[in-house]
Amino acid sequence: MALRSLVESANVPGCDFPLEHLPWGRFERSSHPGEWHVGVAIGTKAFDLTEFARAGHCGALDPMLRDALHRGCMNALLALGRPAWSQARRWAQRLLSADEPALRDRADRDRFIASQDQLRMAMLAEVGDYTDFYASIHHATNVGSMFRPDNPLLPNWRHVPIGYHGRASTLVPSGTAVRRPCGQTSTADAGPPSFGPCRLLDYELEVGVVLGPGNEQGDRIDIASARDRLFGICLVNDWSARDVQKWEYVPLGPFTAKNFSTSVGAWVTPLEAIEAWMEPGPVRDAAAPENLPYLRWKDDFTFDLKLQVLLRSARMREQGVPAMQVSLGTYRDMYWTFAQMLAHHASTGCAMRPGDLLASGTVSGPTPDSRGCLLERTWRGTEPLSLPDGTQRKFLEDGDEVILRGWFEGKGSMPRIGLGECRGVVLPALV
Repeated sequence: MALRSLVESANVPGCDFPLEHLPWGRFERSSHPGEWHVGVAIGTKAFDLTEFARAGHCGALDPMLRDALHRGCMNALLALGRPAWSQARRWAQRLLSADEPALRDRADRDRFIASQDQLRMAMLAEVGDYTDFYASIHHATNVGSMFRPDNPLLPNWRHVPIGYHGRASTLVPSGTAVRRPCGQTSTADAGPPSFGPCRLLDYELEVGVVLGPGNEQGDRIDIASARDRLFGICLVNDWSARDVQKWEYVPLGPFTAKNFSTSVGAWVTPLEAIEAWMEPGPVRDAAAPENLPYLRWKDDFTFDLKLQVLLRSARMREQGVPAMQVSLGTYRDMYWTFAQMLAHHASTGCAMRPGDLLASGTVSGPTPDSRGCLLERTWRGTEPLSLPDGTQRKFLEDGDEVILRGWFEGKGSMPRIGLGECRGVVLPALV
């Protein structure tokens, strides 16, 4: 039976943020300009936990947890670990219940519950480091077959979670416009190059995980402890300049083709909220090599998160035409798990810190309509998409809006919960 909240919009079937969910976000309220607060989403509202704590209403919580909520940024809370996260979640869930009078009957309740359309969202935490992985075997095989038809999947791929260090300074919250980058490109593999606006701009449908407690430099993270260090998941769009990437990625991999902008969903879903959808995995085929011991964990998990990409041109917005679905897939199709990504990342003794962000890489499935980027979806531009406004897309054009959505279908007593949206509109390059 679904839980009932004092916030009526959270009780509407199919809403993204019912009482069972409570994703975390960081925001500036229109009533508190210049102040950053943290809170949880509930229906179409948000419960401002920083304001509630500063008003002295958190006496039931551990003192360190109260202090973390006062700060208006999640890094201190993330550092406290899973017991503190669980305590804060249970406490907020009880306060937001329709049966609990402590918040429901307060005359000043609106001081602590704000409409989401009155919030300016920011990154949940101060992200010190961001790493992007390449964890989908379907994506890796598709891209490899375009450039290496005789050897699409390189020998190391099934043995090691491949990734690259991204740029934390250009992580932006959902809704932030994305400027088309300029870069160095070449029409021929041997050059010569030219410099100008990217012509082959792409999105990448990804899922991110926000880290909690880290490790000291020189120490490794045992994969069996990964679950206690992974706070929650969010949507990520790793915008990519494919023509820049093709010229620059040899021999050291992605650089300026990826460093100009990465959009991140505004709300982060705690792993505790999605335990009903966790399942052992991922399932490997018989030909897959056995992982090395440091990447094996008997309780490793994946989850059936539905993921959707929609595209809407400027003309479609002007005409009131809804966004068109470009792809629909599931995170269950990924080859490497977040626990494996974290264990491998720290296997050299690399120091991980609270608030760090790991992203999965493009989530692609086995069918054309489950491919998570235009490079795959249009097969390098040879199979363009037809939009409702009569135009076609090989890659993104100025004015295009990309919308990522994710959700878990209702299961047993758990209602459907959604990750919200991750949006971005492409602006023309500055030349």
